[in-house]
Amino acid sequence: MFQWRDGEQRLRSAELADQAYLESAVWEVLKEIRRRLGSSFEIGELAELYAAGTDWAEDIAQSRAGTETVAAVDAAFARYSREASDYAGGRMHFRA
Repeated sequence: MFQWRDGEQRLRSAELADQAYLESAVWEVLKEIRRRLGSSFEIGELAELYAAGTDWAEDIAQSRAGTETVAAVDAAFARYSREASDYAGGRMHFRA
């Protein structure tokens, strides 16, 4: 998650002129993550998707943003992680 949050920070720090392209890339990657995982998922499933490789996501981001593909991919995963059923402000939420 640290790496994903770093991607969000890199997007915020990007040149203003590049931010629209980067945001477009993030949204396209988010759509593909949603297609692959669905709307009901846990952080572990998202981490497994990321660990399996993100070449597909970088290809999507490349088509929109050009150079900052890793930042866009990581930011997309950070944003999607907040929708996880066990998301608790960046910590795992354990059910009793």
